Amino acid sequence: MRLGVLDVGSNTVHLLVVDAHRGGHPTPMTSDKVELRLAEHLDPAGALTAAGAEALVGAVQRASAAAAEAGCADLLAFATSALRDATNSSAVLAEVRHRTGVSLEVLPGEDEARYTFLAVRRWYGWSAGRLLVLDIGGGSLELAAGLDEHADVAESLPMGAGRLTRQWFHSDPPSRHEIDRLREHVDAQLAPVARRLRRAGAPDLAVGTSKTFRSLARLTGAAPSSAGPRARRVLTRVGLRQLAAFITRMSSGDLAELEGVSPSRSHQLVAGALVAEAAMRALQVSQLEICPWALREGVILRRLDTLDGMSRIDRSAQEALGGLGSLTSYEARWTG
Repeated sequence: MRLGVLDVGSNTVHLLVVDAHRGGHPTPMTSDKVELRLAEHLDPAGALTAAGAEALVGAVQRASAAAAEAGCADLLAFATSALRDATNSSAVLAEVRHRTGVSLEVLPGEDEARYTFLAVRRWYGWSAGRLLVLDIGGGSLELAAGLDEHADVAESLPMGAGRLTRQWFHSDPPSRHEIDRLREHVDAQLAPVARRLRRAGAPDLAVGTSKTFRSLARLTGAAPSSAGPRARRVLTRVGLRQLAAFITRMSSGDLAELEGVSPSRSHQLVAGALVAEAAMRALQVSQLEICPWALREGVILRRLDTLDGMSRIDRSAQEALGGLGSLTSYEARWTG
């Protein structure tokens, strides 16, 4: 079947269309991104502004039309930290549903971590042993660890690269004082979570996913995207520490000129590097494998797991050890 996955994140609204069947790997057909930076449209009270809500409606309308034109049998639509944080998220979601026919499911952070963990497990397989998975988004940092398909520990912290940049950096490049204060904050927030993850057991394989880790790995010498998703990419702690010392002295404009850095996200790179370095240090990880699959693929894989020819109900939340989140019914998500 052809599936569309609509991911409303802090930075982008991303539609991914794949062809897939149960037991097979999802094959990407088309991908479309709109840079909305929803997190930057939150007012001082934490509500999504009228302009931000209107931009979101427009982006979802375009994605819905594109999914229909692509022949998608289902559209799995979800939102992450930007809408999760918005104090008026219920009203915004109702407006999106009313005007587009698309029901966005707001994922709790821990469920983001669990779906991403599932995608990484499927990519590397059982031979990878115990996995540790890190994902730095625009609004949050997800961490998960486990030996099976369902993570034993799943955590989410409000330490995304975009969020920390807005909250802690007021100059470009950031001052030494700003960098030192952010490092102290990140270390303090990570400490209790890192202890829980370490108690779960030492990983056989540590993995980083999503754009921030891909950019950092590229800047430390990993293969470019043109080498394809199956090229092995590694980010070492030593290489990351050296990179951080270099990029913290650069303006966002200069960072945007570096290969592998998106101009729209260059201003977030320093904060992302500091979080990545702190997480690897706290978790005593010397290197990360970079996995091309992440949250969107995890949602697709879980949807495929539920196909039995009759049911369109995802019972993973009931069947998974400890629960796997609130994406329970896709049947009425999209009216087309």
